[in-house]
Amino acid sequence: MTKKYLLPLLLLGATLTASAAPIDDLTTAVELDNGREVLALLVKGVDANGTDQRGRKPLGVALREGSEQAFDALLADPRVDVVSANDKGETPLMLAAIKGRLDWAKKLVARGAKINQPGWTPLHYACTGPDGGVAAWLLTQGADVNARSPNGTTPLMMASRYGASENVAILLKAGADVSLKNEQDLTAVDFAKKAGRDLTVKQLLAATPR
Repeated sequence: MTKKYLLPLLLLGATLTASAAPIDDLTTAVELDNGREVLALLVKGVDANGTDQRGRKPLGVALREGSEQAFDALLADPRVDVVSANDKGETPLMLAAIKGRLDWAKKLVARGAKINQPGWTPLHYACTGPDGGVAAWLLTQGADVNARSPNGTTPLMMASRYGASENVAILLKAGADVSLKNEQDLTAVDFAKKAGRDLTVKQLLAATPR
């Protein structure tokens, strides 16, 4: 075979090898919620903490796709990291929280996931989505009710504008500070007003120190 054709064939072989990387097989199995295949790949030694060609980690894929069997298969492997954040700064517990998956949150914490951290926290995320009891549970586990995001936003602000309305009462009962402002000089009341949540505005005003 001449050199003219040898180089293109070598490059093609390298491309095919890269596209069939084990981590990509693992994230595909997770996407399809094929728990048996996930276990098989883990047994073969595939690094579940790596990222595929799209920059995704298997555990994050399981959480985003709602892959129940794959999620359990991954957590059963003690090598799987439940603490590290993705490229957006989101930990697995934060992803479970915004999905309102209390069952997943409990499993992650049992495996060592951190409830409190600098910046955005799982409680912020729980107060942004459908919740499903995650926010109340996180508070019982010691979540900082007045945690501040990088721009000073609190869980109460997120609940007031985006999340389940019952979380406002839960946060207030846990000691959330209504008077706190973020970098835009906005309070939880301002967040509720922007969302047109009149009942929440009244609830927050009633809890505001005079």
